Amino acid sequence: MQDELQMIEEWIPEHMEPGTMFVLQNPGAMGDAHNPYVAVLACPGCGSLGLITRAQYFGLQSMICGADNCSAEYFLRDDEIEYRKPH
Repeated sequence: MQDELQMIEEWIPEHMEPGTMFVLQNPGAMGDAHNPYVAVLACPGCGSLGLITRAQYFGLQSMICGADNCSAEYFLRDDEIEYRKPH
């Protein structure tokens, strides 16, 4: 299953809906020097906001929602969100 990724240009957290991403203005300034945070993504399942790393942004690592009521696991593939397939 896939959803389209939506990008916003201006940081307005109230406008972030599930599957919306905002790329940070100074990517690489926060987090690990080898894999810094580069964007904020609203979980496509519940809309909970979370920072994502460079490796996650380029689809090299999966993301798991950290919200108490959601466990969505997904990858970014170009302009789409690809959910991890159940085993």
